[in-house]
Amino acid sequence: MTRTLRFEAVLTPTGIEHGRAVSFDADGVITGVAPADPPWDGFLALPGMPNAHSHAFQRALTGRGEAALGNDSFWSWREEMYRLANSLQPEDAYSVARMAFTEMLAGGFTHLVEFHYLLHGVDGSRGPEMTDAVLRAADAVGLPLTLLPVYYRTSGFDAAPAEAEQHRFVHESPEEFLAAVARLGEAVGGVAPHSLRAVPAADLAELVEGASGLLGPEAPLHIHVSEQATEVEECGQRFGRTPIELLFDHVEAGPRWNLVHATHATPGERVSIRESGAGVVLCPLTEAYLGDGIFEAREHLEGGGVAAIGTDSNVRISAIEELRVLEYGQRLRDRMRARLGDATGVGAALWSRTAEGGARASGRPVGRLEIGGRADIIVLNGEAAALAGHRPETAIDAWLVGGDARDIAAVYVKGDRMVEHGVVAHEEETRAVFAATMRRLRP
Repeated sequence: MTRTLRFEAVLTPTGIEHGRAVSFDADGVITGVAPADPPWDGFLALPGMPNAHSHAFQRALTGRGEAALGNDSFWSWREEMYRLANSLQPEDAYSVARMAFTEMLAGGFTHLVEFHYLLHGVDGSRGPEMTDAVLRAADAVGLPLTLLPVYYRTSGFDAAPAEAEQHRFVHESPEEFLAAVARLGEAVGGVAPHSLRAVPAADLAELVEGASGLLGPEAPLHIHVSEQATEVEECGQRFGRTPIELLFDHVEAGPRWNLVHATHATPGERVSIRESGAGVVLCPLTEAYLGDGIFEAREHLEGGGVAAIGTDSNVRISAIEELRVLEYGQRLRDRMRARLGDATGVGAALWSRTAEGGARASGRPVGRLEIGGRADIIVLNGEAAALAGHRPETAIDAWLVGGDARDIAAVYVKGDRMVEHGVVAHEEETRAVFAATMRRLRP
């Protein structure tokens, strides 16, 4: 059975096209994008945005660790994260993830790449319970997911054993980790060596070979790299190399690799990333929240680089707000305007580039409204205050600089309408259970 939605305009891979019908089959796969006449099912349709980097459990960290206590940094925030991580039971993880995933759908994200490292029991015991909690939450909300189990073994660049507070994350060897991945079966979409602090570079070859054997040679590989200045300094002291140089020394970088943050990549390293075909995953709200720094996104995109966005710590979940902070960070650094757009504007170009980058990071046919793609669609409300009076060509610019998730009229996933003017199915129950969980978890 074929279904069809008609829009006043659609953002396609070639730009904004007026009067278009998007048709899709029973599996939610697009079978046609063709000229159409009214009546319309909406004002402006955008491809759903993939969320290319998330730690769902960190949704419970919002508001923790914000007091100014000395030289506060990522590293003091990490202690708060450890305290939370070591208190969560599977049902806690389920209610927190369900809340985060509900907010992702309402915020314009239609596919999730979950960088999943809270794998073990509170006592470090092995088992599927924490992973099952995340998968159950995604299924309950109706958010498709690429699960990336995370390999985590050491506590620093000196390969020291993991610390006590990291015991819920740790595997003893690539062999043990890969066996755990195999047990998870079809739920797994790729793997993620956590970082070069947490993974000895010598383990990478075995990890990549094993993952390729289990999941296929094109399965996505994600890694945190060069996020923090201290990380770069410590790597240099130990190896005489930056983290990105060390990574590229030990793996054959290519399109399956996704470098999360890469905030402190040098100009030469950014060239190497682009030449290798690897992508970067930027998390602007989290990078601002943690005080990481600003990635040189303008140079990267103008040079043909691939970039996706992710919500990472999930303290604030909104696709358009991630892009706003990304664009405004470039403006603040350069003291100029319109840094990530083109002659037609910034909103449509930036949305398209990052949606397509997120598709590649997820390993799924998403992020583009075209034949063969998944019918994941964000519909903007042309009567919203931020968009009122705008033509489709300028509406996404208006949304980027002045709007928010409330300006989304509907969200479709695989052609099914999942969000109606900001409301997700069972949201009231989700919020109530989440609130009860947070009252129990708060110190």
